[in-house]
Amino acid sequence: MTPCRVTLATSAFLSLFGMLASTGAAQEPNTAPKGFKALFNGKDLAGWHGMQTMDPAPFDSLPKDERDKKIEEWNKDLAKHWSVKDGVIENDGNGVYLTADENLGDVEIYVDWKIGPKGDSGVYLRGTPQVQIWDYTEPSIAQLGANKGSGGLWNNSPGAPGKDPLVLADNPVGEWNTFHILQVGARTTISLNGKLIVDHATLENYWDKDRKKPIPARGPFQLQTHQHPTYWRNIYLREIPAAEANKILAAHNASGFTSLFDGKSLSGWAGPVDNYEVTGGAIRCKPGKGGAIYYDKEYSDFVARVEFRLPPGGNNGLAIRYPGKGDPAYAGMCELQVLDNTSEKYTKLDPRQYHGSIYGIVPAARGYLRPVGEWNFQEVTVKGPRVKVELNGTVIVDADVSQVKEYMANSPHPGKDRTSGFFGFAGHGDAVEFRDVVIKPL
Repeated sequence: MTPCRVTLATSAFLSLFGMLASTGAAQEPNTAPKGFKALFNGKDLAGWHGMQTMDPAPFDSLPKDERDKKIEEWNKDLAKHWSVKDGVIENDGNGVYLTADENLGDVEIYVDWKIGPKGDSGVYLRGTPQVQIWDYTEPSIAQLGANKGSGGLWNNSPGAPGKDPLVLADNPVGEWNTFHILQVGARTTISLNGKLIVDHATLENYWDKDRKKPIPARGPFQLQTHQHPTYWRNIYLREIPAAEANKILAAHNASGFTSLFDGKSLSGWAGPVDNYEVTGGAIRCKPGKGGAIYYDKEYSDFVARVEFRLPPGGNNGLAIRYPGKGDPAYAGMCELQVLDNTSEKYTKLDPRQYHGSIYGIVPAARGYLRPVGEWNFQEVTVKGPRVKVELNGTVIVDADVSQVKEYMANSPHPGKDRTSGFFGFAGHGDAVEFRDVVIKPL
């Protein structure tokens, strides 16, 4: 396993990766441990640029020449306030944010930081504020939560998980601290100085005033300026591959789930099972075949988890509270679309037809599928009339179907008020695969 300097003390992480040996004492400053790369080379700010605090999505949509012009302006400001001395990045508390050149998705990050009295700063993940840094001893900001310590997702909504750190883990002001951050989808886990302070919390999208849009799938890593000098060093990261990300997501709150698929047969399943096959430990719809198959036990409220893999142009669905006959999208409570959104043949669909959507009823946020051919992890929570879909760690749908009044093509959905039914797959002739199918009644 990759050697790291501190251990992230979350049971899910430990169960997957084991205890990690601390190598900080022998490691050269600003030299990445095996499996990581250094974002800061210890000498200069190569690989970084300045950026004003802003929603990164509109900026990324600008033409390249406009982006380059903006960065050129910001870099002039950066030169006034950011510098490198003796292997440490120094900021005087002013100016644009120091921003890594490469946008990042699922990552594991280490970063050392130090502040002085009354210090206040932070780290932006995917351009989103923020992992908070401040002087926990300062009375003037205690009412804002400073007395609880650094590392919370301070811009999350009041009371939201992760807003405040689980424990006070700061070293004394003026000493170095180490963040260890695990970002999978919108799920953020943080340790500070070896103590777990944020556990698998959703990082809310600060730039959306209603907090309904998820954070982007990729975005910049930034070091904040906030009126007080801050010091940084030993900034390391590694991108988390899809298979590992899926294991992290599956390990969180894993108790209470029952497997619906033994990986070898369709035992316990009903419907047109001859139209499906088991191959490589996965259920696969036979090409040109289809129909809704379902596990032969009714559920009311539940959480289901499943991994799926799409072929190019693949189309299938998750049947929710299905009665055992008819079209799941209409006869059941709903069908949750499983679709290759990137296929050219689907460019002109109704928004309520793309992946994760409550088919014909509620559109899902797009841009969170893994590339075609990779396994995706999806969690579905059904509670009363509410359906929540979390794809690869990001919530893409959270809706109360009983409140929906307009449907695609004005087609009624007579089954949407069902309170129980079967869970299954709604094949549409494409070789979509499913594995690790588990469910937990609520």
